[in-house]
Amino acid sequence: MTEISGSRRQAALGFIFITAVMDVLSLGVMIPVLPELVKRFNGGDTASAAEWNVLFATTWGVMQFFCAPVLGLMSDRFGRRPVILTSIFGLGVDFLFMAFAPNLWWLFLGRIFNGMTAASFSTAGAYVADVTTPENRAKGFGLMGAAFGVGFTFGPALGGFLWQFDHRLPFMVCAGLALCNWLYGFFVLPESLPPERRVKRFDWKKANPLGSLKLLSSKPNLLGLAGVGFLFQLAHNVLPSVFVLYMGFRYHWSPQVIGLTLMASGIGGILMQGFVVGRVVRTLGERGALLIGLFAGCLGFLVYALAPTGGLYLLGLPLFALSGLIQPGLQGLMTRRVAPHEQGQLQGANSAMMGIASIIGPILYLAPFAWALRHDATLHLPGLPILLAALLMLAATGLAFSVARPISTEPLKA
Repeated sequence: MTEISGSRRQAALGFIFITAVMDVLSLGVMIPVLPELVKRFNGGDTASAAEWNVLFATTWGVMQFFCAPVLGLMSDRFGRRPVILTSIFGLGVDFLFMAFAPNLWWLFLGRIFNGMTAASFSTAGAYVADVTTPENRAKGFGLMGAAFGVGFTFGPALGGFLWQFDHRLPFMVCAGLALCNWLYGFFVLPESLPPERRVKRFDWKKANPLGSLKLLSSKPNLLGLAGVGFLFQLAHNVLPSVFVLYMGFRYHWSPQVIGLTLMASGIGGILMQGFVVGRVVRTLGERGALLIGLFAGCLGFLVYALAPTGGLYLLGLPLFALSGLIQPGLQGLMTRRVAPHEQGQLQGANSAMMGIASIIGPILYLAPFAWALRHDATLHLPGLPILLAALLMLAATGLAFSVARPISTEPLKA
Protein backbone atom coordinates (compact mmCIF):
# COMPACT_ATOMS: atom_id res chain seq x y z
CA MET A 1 0.00 0.00 0.00
CA THR A 2 1.17 3.53 -0.68
CA GLU A 3 1.90 6.30 1.76
CA ILE A 4 -1.60 7.72 1.28
CA SER A 5 -3.22 7.08 4.65
CA GLY A 6 -6.00 8.15 6.98
CA SER A 7 -8.08 11.08 5.76
CA ARG A 8 -5.94 11.43 2.61
CA ARG A 9 -6.76 7.83 1.68
CA GLN A 10 -10.47 8.51 2.09
CA ALA A 11 -10.13 11.65 -0.02
CA ALA A 12 -8.29 9.68 -2.71
CA LEU A 13 -11.10 7.10 -2.80
CA GLY A 14 -13.59 9.95 -3.08
CA PHE A 15 -11.66 11.40 -6.02
CA ILE A 16 -11.53 8.09 -7.91
CA PHE A 17 -15.20 7.45 -7.10
CA ILE A 18 -16.25 10.74 -8.74
CA THR A 19 -14.00 10.04 -11.73
CA ALA A 20 -15.54 6.57 -12.15
CA VAL A 21 -19.10 7.91 -11.75
CA MET A 22 -18.62 10.50 -14.50
CA ASP A 23 -16.99 7.90 -16.75
CA VAL A 24 -19.80 5.36 -16.34
CA LEU A 25 -22.49 8.06 -16.51
CA SER A 26 -21.30 9.04 -19.98
CA LEU A 27 -21.35 5.38 -21.04
CA GLY A 28 -24.80 4.87 -19.54
CA VAL A 29 -26.23 7.76 -21.53
CA MET A 30 -25.48 6.04 -24.83
CA ILE A 31 -26.83 2.57 -23.92
CA PRO A 32 -30.48 3.16 -24.90
CA VAL A 33 -29.68 5.41 -27.87
CA LEU A 34 -26.67 4.03 -29.76
CA PRO A 35 -28.56 0.93 -31.01
CA GLU A 36 -31.38 3.23 -32.11
CA LEU A 37 -28.92 5.41 -34.04
CA VAL A 38 -27.51 2.32 -35.74
CA LYS A 39 -31.06 1.25 -36.62
CA ARG A 40 -31.72 4.63 -38.24
CA PHE A 41 -28.62 4.24 -40.38
CA ASN A 42 -30.05 0.83 -41.41
CA GLY A 43 -33.57 1.98 -42.25
CA GLY A 44 -35.08 0.70 -38.98
CA ASP A 45 -34.06 -2.95 -39.50
CA THR A 46 -33.50 -4.43 -36.00
CA ALA A 47 -31.80 -7.61 -37.26
CA SER A 48 -29.41 -5.61 -39.46
CA ALA A 49 -28.63 -3.29 -36.53
CA ALA A 50 -27.78 -6.33 -34.44
CA GLU A 51 -25.32 -7.52 -37.08
CA TRP A 52 -23.66 -4.09 -37.28
CA ASN A 53 -23.30 -4.09 -33.50
CA VAL A 54 -21.37 -7.37 -33.86
CA LEU A 55 -18.79 -5.53 -35.97
CA PHE A 56 -18.61 -2.56 -33.60
CA ALA A 57 -18.26 -4.56 -30.41
CA THR A 58 -15.85 -7.10 -31.92
CA THR A 59 -13.55 -4.37 -33.19
CA TRP A 60 -13.60 -2.67 -29.78
CA GLY A 61 -12.74 -6.00 -28.15
CA VAL A 62 -9.77 -6.60 -30.48
CA MET A 63 -8.35 -3.16 -29.68
CA GLN A 64 -8.91 -3.74 -25.95
CA PHE A 65 -7.27 -7.18 -26.08
CA PHE A 66 -4.00 -5.85 -27.52
CA CYS A 67 -3.86 -2.41 -25.90
CA ALA A 68 -5.11 -3.08 -22.33
CA PRO A 69 -1.94 -4.95 -21.21
CA VAL A 70 0.17 -2.06 -22.53
CA LEU A 71 -1.88 0.50 -20.62
CA GLY A 72 -1.86 -1.66 -17.47
CA LEU A 73 1.92 -1.94 -17.46
CA MET A 74 2.20 1.78 -18.26
CA SER A 75 0.23 2.50 -15.09
CA ASP A 76 2.71 0.34 -13.12
CA ARG A 77 5.64 2.21 -14.70
CA PHE A 78 4.41 5.81 -14.94
CA GLY A 79 1.51 5.90 -12.44
CA ARG A 80 -2.26 5.52 -12.57
CA ARG A 81 -3.17 9.16 -13.16
CA PRO A 82 -1.75 9.67 -16.72
CA VAL A 83 -3.33 6.42 -17.94
CA ILE A 84 -6.73 7.37 -16.53
CA LEU A 85 -6.53 10.79 -18.20
CA THR A 86 -5.54 9.26 -21.55
CA SER A 87 -8.44 6.84 -21.40
CA ILE A 88 -10.97 9.55 -20.59
CA PHE A 89 -9.69 11.61 -23.52
CA GLY A 90 -10.20 8.63 -25.86
CA LEU A 91 -13.75 8.21 -24.61
CA GLY A 92 -14.51 11.86 -25.34
CA VAL A 93 -13.17 11.55 -28.89
CA ASP A 94 -15.36 8.48 -29.44
CA PHE A 95 -18.47 10.39 -28.37
CA LEU A 96 -17.62 13.27 -30.73
CA PHE A 97 -17.42 10.74 -33.57
CA MET A 98 -20.89 9.47 -32.60
CA ALA A 99 -22.31 12.98 -32.30
CA PHE A 100 -21.23 14.07 -35.78
CA ALA A 101 -20.94 10.78 -37.71
CA PRO A 102 -22.58 11.04 -41.16
CA ASN A 103 -22.63 7.24 -41.55
CA LEU A 104 -21.86 3.97 -39.79
CA TRP A 105 -18.20 3.94 -40.81
CA TRP A 106 -17.52 7.09 -38.78
CA LEU A 107 -19.03 5.35 -35.77
CA PHE A 108 -16.71 2.45 -36.53
CA LEU A 109 -13.62 4.70 -36.42
CA GLY A 110 -14.72 6.06 -33.05
CA ARG A 111 -15.01 2.56 -31.65
CA ILE A 112 -11.47 1.75 -32.78
CA PHE A 113 -10.02 4.80 -31.04
CA ASN A 114 -11.98 4.15 -27.85
CA GLY A 115 -10.95 0.49 -27.77
CA MET A 116 -7.29 1.51 -27.97
CA THR A 117 -7.54 3.84 -24.95
CA ALA A 118 -10.30 2.25 -22.82
CA ALA A 119 -8.65 1.67 -19.45
CA SER A 120 -10.07 4.24 -17.04
CA PHE A 121 -12.20 1.80 -15.04
CA SER A 122 -9.58 -0.96 -14.90
CA THR A 123 -6.83 1.50 -13.93
CA ALA A 124 -9.17 2.86 -11.29
CA GLY A 125 -9.25 -0.70 -9.93
CA ALA A 126 -5.46 -0.63 -9.59
CA TYR A 127 -5.84 2.78 -7.91
CA VAL A 128 -8.21 1.27 -5.34
CA ALA A 129 -5.73 -1.56 -4.69
CA ASP A 130 -3.01 1.05 -4.12
CA VAL A 131 -4.87 2.95 -1.40
CA THR A 132 -6.62 0.15 0.51
CA THR A 133 -5.39 -2.62 2.78
CA PRO A 134 -6.01 -6.21 1.59
CA GLU A 135 -8.71 -6.82 4.21
CA ASN A 136 -10.60 -3.67 3.14
CA ARG A 137 -10.08 -4.13 -0.59
CA ALA A 138 -13.45 -5.79 -1.28
CA LYS A 139 -15.13 -2.79 0.33
CA GLY A 140 -13.08 -0.50 -1.91
CA PHE A 141 -14.12 -2.44 -4.99
CA GLY A 142 -17.67 -2.25 -3.69
CA LEU A 143 -17.28 1.53 -3.92
CA MET A 144 -16.31 1.09 -7.56
CA GLY A 145 -19.41 -1.02 -8.01
CA ALA A 146 -21.47 1.77 -6.47
CA ALA A 147 -19.93 4.21 -8.97
CA PHE A 148 -20.92 1.82 -11.72
CA GLY A 149 -24.45 1.69 -10.31
CA VAL A 150 -24.78 5.47 -10.02
CA GLY A 151 -23.62 5.93 -13.61
CA PHE A 152 -25.99 3.34 -14.97
CA THR A 153 -28.86 4.56 -12.82
CA PHE A 154 -28.96 8.06 -14.21
CA GLY A 155 -27.11 7.65 -17.52
CA PRO A 156 -29.65 5.56 -19.45
CA ALA A 157 -32.59 7.65 -18.19
CA LEU A 158 -30.76 10.82 -19.24
CA GLY A 159 -29.98 9.29 -22.63
CA GLY A 160 -33.60 8.35 -23.22
CA PHE A 161 -34.72 11.84 -22.18
CA LEU A 162 -32.25 13.66 -24.45
CA TRP A 163 -33.13 11.40 -27.39
CA GLN A 164 -36.58 13.03 -27.52
CA PHE A 165 -35.08 16.41 -28.46
CA ASP A 166 -32.31 15.43 -30.84
CA HIS A 167 -30.86 12.06 -31.76
CA ARG A 168 -27.30 13.38 -31.57
CA LEU A 169 -27.75 15.36 -28.36
CA PRO A 170 -27.01 12.40 -25.99
CA PHE A 171 -23.60 11.92 -27.60
CA MET A 172 -22.73 15.61 -27.39
CA VAL A 173 -23.67 15.54 -23.70
CA CYS A 174 -21.46 12.45 -23.26
CA ALA A 175 -18.54 14.26 -24.90
CA GLY A 176 -19.10 17.17 -22.49
CA LEU A 177 -19.15 14.80 -19.51
CA ALA A 178 -15.92 13.20 -20.68
CA LEU A 179 -14.32 16.66 -20.96
CA CYS A 180 -15.48 17.57 -17.44
CA ASN A 181 -14.15 14.24 -16.19
CA TRP A 182 -10.78 14.88 -17.86
CA LEU A 183 -10.55 18.36 -16.36
CA TYR A 184 -11.48 17.00 -12.93
CA GLY A 185 -8.82 14.32 -13.17
CA PHE A 186 -6.19 16.75 -14.44
CA PHE A 187 -6.68 19.31 -11.67
CA VAL A 188 -7.91 17.22 -8.72
CA LEU A 189 -7.08 13.50 -8.95
CA PRO A 190 -3.83 12.70 -7.03
CA GLU A 191 -1.40 9.98 -8.06
CA SER A 192 -1.75 6.79 -6.00
CA LEU A 193 1.47 4.98 -6.96
CA PRO A 194 4.67 6.75 -5.79
CA PRO A 195 7.87 6.35 -7.84
CA GLU A 196 9.47 3.92 -5.39
CA ARG A 197 6.56 1.49 -5.84
CA ARG A 198 6.67 1.48 -9.64
CA VAL A 199 8.38 -1.03 -11.91
CA LYS A 200 11.82 0.19 -12.91
CA ARG A 201 11.39 -0.19 -16.65
CA PHE A 202 8.71 -0.79 -19.23
CA ASP A 203 9.10 -4.40 -20.41
CA TRP A 204 7.42 -5.10 -23.76
CA LYS A 205 7.55 -8.83 -23.00
CA LYS A 206 4.98 -8.19 -20.27
CA ALA A 207 3.02 -5.55 -22.20
CA ASN A 208 1.12 -8.00 -24.37
CA PRO A 209 -1.65 -10.58 -23.88
CA LEU A 210 0.81 -13.47 -23.58
CA GLY A 211 2.78 -11.59 -20.91
CA SER A 212 -0.46 -11.02 -19.03
CA LEU A 213 -1.25 -14.72 -19.13
CA LYS A 214 2.20 -15.44 -17.70
CA LEU A 215 1.39 -13.24 -14.69
CA LEU A 216 -1.97 -14.96 -14.21
CA SER A 217 -0.38 -18.42 -14.31
CA SER A 218 2.41 -17.50 -11.86
CA LYS A 219 0.20 -17.10 -8.76
CA PRO A 220 -1.93 -19.65 -6.85
CA ASN A 221 -5.38 -20.04 -8.45
CA LEU A 222 -5.04 -16.63 -10.15
CA LEU A 223 -5.53 -18.07 -13.64
CA GLY A 224 -8.62 -19.93 -12.44
CA LEU A 225 -10.03 -16.74 -10.93
CA ALA A 226 -9.30 -14.95 -14.19
CA GLY A 227 -11.30 -17.72 -15.89
CA VAL A 228 -14.22 -16.97 -13.57
CA GLY A 229 -13.91 -13.31 -14.47
CA PHE A 230 -13.81 -14.16 -18.17
CA LEU A 231 -16.96 -16.30 -18.01
CA PHE A 232 -18.70 -13.57 -16.02
CA GLN A 233 -17.64 -10.88 -18.50
CA LEU A 234 -18.69 -13.05 -21.42
CA ALA A 235 -22.10 -13.60 -19.84
CA HIS A 236 -22.40 -9.93 -18.88
CA ASN A 237 -21.64 -8.96 -22.49
CA VAL A 238 -25.21 -9.95 -23.34
CA LEU A 239 -26.41 -6.74 -21.66
CA PRO A 240 -24.85 -4.19 -24.04
CA SER A 241 -25.11 -6.59 -26.97
CA VAL A 242 -28.85 -7.31 -27.11
CA PHE A 243 -30.81 -5.99 -24.13
CA VAL A 244 -31.91 -2.67 -25.63
CA LEU A 245 -32.90 -4.35 -28.88
CA TYR A 246 -34.46 -7.25 -26.95
CA MET A 247 -36.63 -5.08 -24.71
CA GLY A 248 -37.74 -2.96 -27.65
CA PHE A 249 -38.67 -6.00 -29.74
CA ARG A 250 -40.27 -8.23 -27.11
CA TYR A 251 -42.01 -5.67 -24.91
CA HIS A 252 -42.33 -2.80 -27.44
CA TRP A 253 -40.72 -0.37 -25.00
CA SER A 254 -39.56 3.05 -26.17
CA PRO A 255 -36.00 4.31 -25.50
CA GLN A 256 -37.45 6.34 -22.63
CA VAL A 257 -39.01 3.27 -20.96
CA ILE A 258 -35.85 1.26 -21.56
CA GLY A 259 -33.83 4.04 -19.96
CA LEU A 260 -36.08 4.02 -16.88
CA THR A 261 -35.80 0.23 -16.65
CA LEU A 262 -32.02 0.45 -16.72
CA MET A 263 -32.29 3.20 -14.12
CA ALA A 264 -34.23 0.84 -11.84
CA SER A 265 -31.54 -1.79 -12.35
CA GLY A 266 -28.89 0.77 -11.43
CA ILE A 267 -30.74 1.72 -8.24
CA GLY A 268 -30.73 -1.95 -7.29
CA GLY A 269 -26.96 -2.01 -7.84
CA ILE A 270 -26.42 1.07 -5.67
CA LEU A 271 -28.49 -0.40 -2.83
CA MET A 272 -26.55 -3.63 -3.16
CA GLN A 273 -23.16 -1.90 -2.88
CA GLY A 274 -24.29 0.42 -0.09
CA PHE A 275 -26.11 -2.01 2.19
CA VAL A 276 -25.31 -5.61 1.23
CA VAL A 277 -21.76 -6.07 -0.09
CA GLY A 278 -19.94 -5.09 3.12
CA ARG A 279 -22.17 -7.25 5.33
CA VAL A 280 -21.91 -10.29 3.06
CA VAL A 281 -18.11 -10.02 2.78
CA ARG A 282 -17.75 -9.68 6.55
CA THR A 283 -20.06 -12.63 7.20
CA LEU A 284 -19.24 -15.04 4.36
CA GLY A 285 -15.94 -13.73 3.05
CA GLU A 286 -14.99 -12.80 -0.51
CA ARG A 287 -15.51 -16.38 -1.69
CA GLY A 288 -19.06 -16.52 -0.34
CA ALA A 289 -19.91 -13.16 -1.88
CA LEU A 290 -18.58 -14.29 -5.24
CA LEU A 291 -20.54 -17.56 -5.26
CA ILE A 292 -23.83 -15.92 -4.23
CA GLY A 293 -23.41 -13.21 -6.86
CA LEU A 294 -22.70 -15.65 -9.68
CA PHE A 295 -25.61 -17.95 -8.89
CA ALA A 296 -28.03 -15.03 -8.46
CA GLY A 297 -26.87 -13.61 -11.79
CA CYS A 298 -27.63 -16.96 -13.43
CA LEU A 299 -31.17 -16.98 -12.00
CA GLY A 300 -31.68 -13.34 -12.97
CA PHE A 301 -30.75 -14.05 -16.58
CA LEU A 302 -33.23 -16.94 -16.63
CA VAL A 303 -36.03 -14.60 -15.56
CA TYR A 304 -35.04 -12.02 -18.17
CA ALA A 305 -34.90 -14.61 -20.94
CA LEU A 306 -38.19 -16.36 -20.20
CA ALA A 307 -40.43 -13.50 -19.00
CA PRO A 308 -43.31 -13.24 -21.54
CA THR A 309 -44.39 -9.79 -20.32
CA GLY A 310 -42.66 -6.61 -19.21
CA GLY A 311 -44.13 -6.94 -15.72
CA LEU A 312 -42.58 -10.38 -15.22
CA TYR A 313 -39.29 -9.12 -16.62
CA LEU A 314 -39.19 -6.48 -13.88
CA LEU A 315 -39.44 -9.20 -11.24
CA GLY A 316 -35.93 -10.26 -12.22
CA LEU A 317 -34.38 -6.89 -11.31
CA PRO A 318 -33.93 -7.45 -7.54
CA LEU A 319 -32.64 -10.97 -8.14
CA PHE A 320 -30.09 -9.83 -10.72
CA ALA A 321 -29.00 -6.99 -8.40
CA LEU A 322 -27.29 -9.63 -6.24
CA SER A 323 -24.78 -10.10 -9.07
CA GLY A 324 -23.24 -6.88 -7.68
CA LEU A 325 -21.46 -9.16 -5.21
CA ILE A 326 -19.33 -10.66 -7.98
CA GLN A 327 -16.75 -7.99 -8.68
CA PRO A 328 -15.95 -7.01 -5.05
CA GLY A 329 -15.45 -10.67 -4.15
CA LEU A 330 -13.50 -11.55 -7.29
CA GLN A 331 -11.27 -8.47 -7.29
CA GLY A 332 -10.61 -8.86 -3.57
CA LEU A 333 -9.41 -12.43 -4.11
CA MET A 334 -7.30 -11.58 -7.17
CA THR A 335 -5.53 -8.46 -5.87
CA ARG A 336 -4.38 -10.32 -2.75
CA ARG A 337 -2.32 -12.59 -5.00
CA VAL A 338 -0.09 -9.97 -6.65
CA ALA A 339 2.48 -7.43 -5.39
CA PRO A 340 1.81 -3.65 -5.34
CA HIS A 341 3.89 -3.04 -8.49
CA GLU A 342 1.86 -5.71 -10.35
CA GLN A 343 -1.61 -4.31 -9.69
CA GLY A 344 -1.72 -2.39 -12.98
CA GLN A 345 -0.51 -5.41 -14.92
CA LEU A 346 -3.20 -7.49 -13.24
CA GLN A 347 -5.92 -5.03 -14.17
CA GLY A 348 -4.50 -4.87 -17.70
CA ALA A 349 -4.74 -8.65 -17.87
CA ASN A 350 -8.34 -8.48 -16.66
CA SER A 351 -9.10 -5.87 -19.33
CA ALA A 352 -7.49 -8.07 -21.98
CA MET A 353 -9.78 -10.90 -20.88
CA MET A 354 -12.65 -8.45 -21.11
CA GLY A 355 -11.49 -7.67 -24.63
CA ILE A 356 -11.66 -11.35 -25.56
CA ALA A 357 -15.17 -11.48 -24.11
CA SER A 358 -16.09 -8.42 -26.17
CA ILE A 359 -14.78 -10.14 -29.30
CA ILE A 360 -16.68 -13.37 -28.69
CA GLY A 361 -19.77 -11.92 -27.00
CA PRO A 362 -21.38 -10.02 -29.88
CA ILE A 363 -21.08 -13.02 -32.19
CA LEU A 364 -22.29 -15.35 -29.44
CA TYR A 365 -25.36 -13.23 -28.68
CA LEU A 366 -26.25 -11.03 -31.63
CA ALA A 367 -26.05 -13.73 -34.29
CA PRO A 368 -28.50 -16.03 -32.41
CA PHE A 369 -30.65 -12.99 -31.60
CA ALA A 370 -30.88 -11.99 -35.26
CA TRP A 371 -31.63 -15.62 -36.16
CA ALA A 372 -34.32 -15.88 -33.46
CA LEU A 373 -36.00 -12.68 -34.70
CA ARG A 374 -36.06 -13.90 -38.28
CA HIS A 375 -37.69 -17.15 -37.09
CA ASP A 376 -39.87 -15.59 -34.41
CA ALA A 377 -43.10 -16.77 -36.06
CA THR A 378 -42.17 -20.38 -35.33
CA LEU A 379 -39.49 -20.19 -32.59
CA HIS A 380 -41.04 -17.62 -30.20
CA LEU A 381 -37.77 -17.37 -28.25
CA PRO A 382 -36.21 -13.89 -28.57
CA GLY A 383 -34.54 -14.51 -25.18
CA LEU A 384 -32.31 -17.24 -26.65
CA PRO A 385 -29.04 -15.27 -26.24
CA ILE A 386 -29.89 -14.50 -22.60
CA LEU A 387 -30.33 -18.21 -21.95
CA LEU A 388 -26.78 -18.70 -23.25
CA ALA A 389 -25.61 -16.04 -20.77
CA ALA A 390 -27.33 -17.90 -17.93
CA LEU A 391 -25.43 -21.08 -18.85
CA LEU A 392 -22.13 -19.19 -18.79
CA MET A 393 -22.92 -17.79 -15.34
CA LEU A 394 -23.67 -21.30 -14.13
CA ALA A 395 -20.30 -22.48 -15.49
CA ALA A 396 -18.58 -19.57 -13.73
CA THR A 397 -20.27 -20.57 -10.47
CA GLY A 398 -18.91 -24.10 -10.78
CA LEU A 399 -15.38 -22.90 -11.54
CA ALA A 400 -15.44 -20.39 -8.69
CA PHE A 401 -16.47 -23.11 -6.25
CA SER A 402 -13.20 -24.87 -7.12
CA VAL A 403 -10.66 -22.02 -7.39
CA ALA A 404 -11.94 -19.18 -5.19
CA ARG A 405 -9.85 -20.04 -2.15
CA PRO A 406 -8.94 -17.46 0.52
CA ILE A 407 -5.34 -16.31 0.83
CA SER A 408 -3.36 -14.57 3.59
CA THR A 409 -4.35 -10.96 4.29
CA GLU A 410 -0.66 -10.01 4.30
CA PRO A 411 0.18 -8.04 1.13
CA LEU A 412 2.68 -9.63 -1.24
CA LYS A 413 6.10 -8.03 -1.32
CA ALA A 414 7.53 -6.48 -4.43
